[in-house]
Parts: sequence; C-alpha cells; structure tokens
Amino acid sequence: MQAYKLKGKIDPAGNLVITEPVNLPPGDVEVIVWQAAETLDNATVSASEPAPETPKRKSRVKAFEGLFENAPPVPPNFDPDQAKWEYLKEKHNL
Repeated sequence: MQAYKLKGKIDPAGNLVITEPVNLPPGDVEVIVWQAAETLDNATVSASEPAPETPKRKSRVKAFEGLFENAPPVPPNFDPDQAKWEYLKEKHNL
C-alpha cells in the first residue's frame, strides 16, 4: 500500500475536491480526511494582550479526571499532522 498526502477543499455542497493532480491509475482508493489546523500569525497578536487562559477539559470518566491537568505541556514545535502521519505509517507498515 502506498500513501499520498494531498491538499483539498470541501466545497459548499460538502464534496471533497482534491486541488492537486493525482498521478494514479484508475481504480478504488481509500481516503482519510483531516481538517487542516488553522495557524495564528504571531504578528497579529498584540504583546500587550494577556494570553487567553487554557480551558479546563472535563472528562466523563472518573479515572481520567486529573489526566489533562497533570499532562506535560506540548512543545512549541509539535506538528499534529506530522504526528498523525507518523502513526499511520507505523500502523500500516508504510
């Protein structure tokens, strides 16, 4: 199995439109869709504005109540898309 990472958009009708050419032979494909994370431009945030407080996540499972509060902070260079891609490569032996 070969994996491809492509860019696309969802049109107003809810259809997935791939915005890049795909050089694949005709046939069935399996599609996994992740919504692109929006990034903030650091220049748009004023230094005088206080950082918004991180909302507390609540868990419905009592065993996980303190999990999010005790978790280590995420490093500033963490890329969730790269982490997902690495996970899928390992899972599917790509």
